[in-house]
Amino acid sequence: MNVKSRVRIGAVVGAAALGLGVLTAPSAMADPTGFPTLAGTGSDTTQDVTNAIATRVGGSPQLIGSWDATGTSPIKTRATGCSLPRPNGSSAGIDALRADLDANTKCLDFARSSRGPADRTSTRLTWVPFAKDAVTFAVRSDSALRTADLTPAQLKSVFNCTTKTLNGVTLTPLLPQAQSGSRTFFLGQIGLPEAEVGSCVGSMQEHDGRALDSAGDIAPYSVAQWIAQTNEVVPDIHGVTVLNKIGGVAPTTAGKLNPAFPFARDVFNVVPTAKLNDATVKDVFVGSTSKVCAQNSTIETYGFGSLGTGCGATSDPALKGER
Repeated sequence: MNVKSRVRIGAVVGAAALGLGVLTAPSAMADPTGFPTLAGTGSDTTQDVTNAIATRVGGSPQLIGSWDATGTSPIKTRATGCSLPRPNGSSAGIDALRADLDANTKCLDFARSSRGPADRTSTRLTWVPFAKDAVTFAVRSDSALRTADLTPAQLKSVFNCTTKTLNGVTLTPLLPQAQSGSRTFFLGQIGLPEAEVGSCVGSMQEHDGRALDSAGDIAPYSVAQWIAQTNEVVPDIHGVTVLNKIGGVAPTTAGKLNPAFPFARDVFNVVPTAKLNDATVKDVFVGSTSKVCAQNSTIETYGFGSLGTGCGATSDPALKGER
């Protein structure tokens, strides 16, 4: 494995006026200050929009509490007990939720996820969609790669290290950390199994454009995160990255997520299936009128697309899984 590993660090920026008003940008770390009714961890991709939704939903105690993917560890989600290693990424959050169910410790109530179920042999967990995102590849704006328009097959060749140069530049491909949902999704879209990722591929904290510090760097990037960062709605860590086309289709249009982009995905809050009818869980996550789905303007301000009446849907069997 390439040892060119990059770590996310904090940054604080001002707010930007978008939509109907000015939203206050969260700090680089926005963990709950108390102990919320519903505690969740997981995806880096959706942590900022979830933090914003939690603030707007409010409550006393805070109704939704969402711990960021990076920061000090362990975290503490309840007043008594419930000290656990901080999950960094979708799969890490889902694993922590599953472990919590196994131990019946009731320390976690949901997991943020930017990927769907990896194992559908069970119906133990339900992926509740709340927004639309996409993933493309990012490069530096001062690199000859900035004009690259690649197909999924070409991207596969880059990340299995078959293609070593492009536009006269020696490539240094990077992938997000091992338990990232964006990593899983991107590899699935280009048809590259994890076991076939090439030895030339380095590691980075997902969606941190500062990790791309040389001309040959190329990495997957959440379109919603890039939009939110460049609009300074969240800490701007995009560095000098630009988002490139895939198959001739641009990832953004008029400064927003392009709904026609080929690598589009839903993002989710994962909850135990047995709790779908719990009054609080249902009120917060389930159905297009749930508290999360009612925050559509916030969802769009943070760079994501609306799911409309599909937000909060739980009836699709394909959205259940994980043993």
